[in-house]
Amino acid sequence: MTATTRSLIAFLAASPEAALVEVAEARGSTPREKGAWMLVSPVAIFGTIGGGQLEFMAIDKARAMLKGRAPMLAAEAGIDAASDALAVSGEASPPGPSPRSRGEGARRADEGQRQVGTAGITLDIPLGPEIGQCCGGRVAVGIRPIDDALRQELIRDAEAEDARRPHVYVFGGGHVGLALASAFALLPVETIVVETRADALESMPDPVTTRLTPMPEEMVREAPAGAAFVVLTHDHALDFLIVAEALKRDDAAYVGMIGSKTKKATFKSWYLKTAGGTEKGLARLVSPIGGEIVKDKRPAVIAALAAAEIMTALLSGKAAAQIPSL
Repeated sequence: MTATTRSLIAFLAASPEAALVEVAEARGSTPREKGAWMLVSPVAIFGTIGGGQLEFMAIDKARAMLKGRAPMLAAEAGIDAASDALAVSGEASPPGPSPRSRGEGARRADEGQRQVGTAGITLDIPLGPEIGQCCGGRVAVGIRPIDDALRQELIRDAEAEDARRPHVYVFGGGHVGLALASAFALLPVETIVVETRADALESMPDPVTTRLTPMPEEMVREAPAGAAFVVLTHDHALDFLIVAEALKRDDAAYVGMIGSKTKKATFKSWYLKTAGGTEKGLARLVSPIGGEIVKDKRPAVIAALAAAEIMTALLSGKAAAQIPSL
């Protein structure tokens, strides 16, 4: 179970009254895609449908619904809906249109509001200057109260999404390995740090899975299709062995190795002459990881660049067809 699913379960347990806010339709340029959702309770929120005035209005409507009254715009009652929502979520109030223009946008959203049976409502909102957003698209947002059946459905869906998350294998728990693990802990991936040294795994962040093994290359063979492999152990010979094994995986989304041009050249010679590798296989290797434009070698910088590179690989091409929309 991921930290996100644990947080969802904790939110639902602490919120006997809550509403599901979901993007039912998205046309043109919009902050989030169809299916994006968030939960709203009288005192907290979980997730996001993109922020901005659209989200503030949806939060206001959801909380009005939870109060058991007909939705009433805070702006019409002399309250700044955006500021009220921000105060609850603990965010700072951003610059935007005046309360009057916000109220006008909200009134237009009210006019586009329709009932969805007796369970909830749908807001049909143009994302224009009337509400202080310049996206230019149009969004339909469904809002409905959460009952026990929906609570269980949300948890089941979260667990199913956990199971579909792409896997990232980080071989090596040194300075860069720890920085990479910390970066991936914030991303929607399943991260596994593989080490031959027990002490190198002691500081890994909680969401990360650790594997202590004398034969790390076996983890490559056991990995699911579409996985990413990034290799940065304390031993160059071990790096070479793991990378050679990873390059045998035609279904790998990414194979990367930390190192210099000299290390890559040494690997190339060994891979082609000794390991039975091919030029085609070698062409799939990313080394150095994180690209060569930025020369900063601090672990956190390397990790940031490599994480972006790996996420791009996971979310494009063949890999994108194997994993959920994130």
